[in-house]
Amino acid sequence: MNILLVEDDQRISSFLLKGLSEAGYNMTLADSGEKAREILHTYDFDIILMDIMLPGLDGMQLTQIIRFKGNYTPILVLSALNSPDDKIKMLDLGADDYLSKPFHFEELISRIKALTRRNKLSYQKEDHYLSCGNIVIDTDLHKVTQNDKEIEFSPTEYKLFTFLMENKNKVLSRTQILHNVWGIDFDSSTNVVDVYISYVRNKIDESEQKIIHTVKGTGYLIKD
Repeated sequence: MNILLVEDDQRISSFLLKGLSEAGYNMTLADSGEKAREILHTYDFDIILMDIMLPGLDGMQLTQIIRFKGNYTPILVLSALNSPDDKIKMLDLGADDYLSKPFHFEELISRIKALTRRNKLSYQKEDHYLSCGNIVIDTDLHKVTQNDKEIEFSPTEYKLFTFLMENKNKVLSRTQILHNVWGIDFDSSTNVVDVYISYVRNKIDESEQKIIHTVKGTGYLIKD
C-alpha cells in the first residue's frame, strides 16, 4: 500500500515514516501543501495522511484542490485541532476521517485499514448506479442526476445522499448517519444531520415524488 504523508513537523513525520514503513507501507513524504500537490499530479496513492496546519497551502486548501480535480483518494486528517467545528469543516471539504493528535499508533493503523478497505469495496461493486424515482447516482463518477440534469452536491452532501440511497427503504437514525457519513462520534445533540438533510432537499426536486422522508423521533428514510 502506498501512502502519502503531508506533514511539516519533522519530529512527527520521522516517527510516522519509521512506524508505518516497519508496518509494511510504502511511504512518501511531502512537508508542504505545495509539494503534496506536485506529487499527486504525478503519482497515485491508496491513502493520504494530512495535517491541517501546513506552511503556505494548508490542509483545508489542499483538500479542496484534490477533490476539485476529481481525485477521491481517501484522506485521513491528522491534526492537533480537535474541536467539532474543525472536524466538520474538514469533512465538509472532502476529507474521509479525522484523527486528533496525539493519537495511539495502533488506532492510526486501524483507521488506515478501515478507509482503504471501504474504498476498495466501493470499486468492487458491479452495479455502480443507485436510483430512486427520477434520481440516479453514478458512484463511479460521483455524479447525481435528476431527469438527466446533474445536481451539484458538496462532498458531504454527496456522501449523505449516497448513504441514504444505499439504504433505500430502510429507516436510518441520526446516530447511524453521523457515524457513516462523518465517520466521527459526535455529540448526539448536534443538528448537523438535519442541517445537511435540508441542504440536500433544497437541491432536489420533490414535486413529482417525495424522496427523503422524515421519521419523527428516529431519523430519515428514502423509499420508492
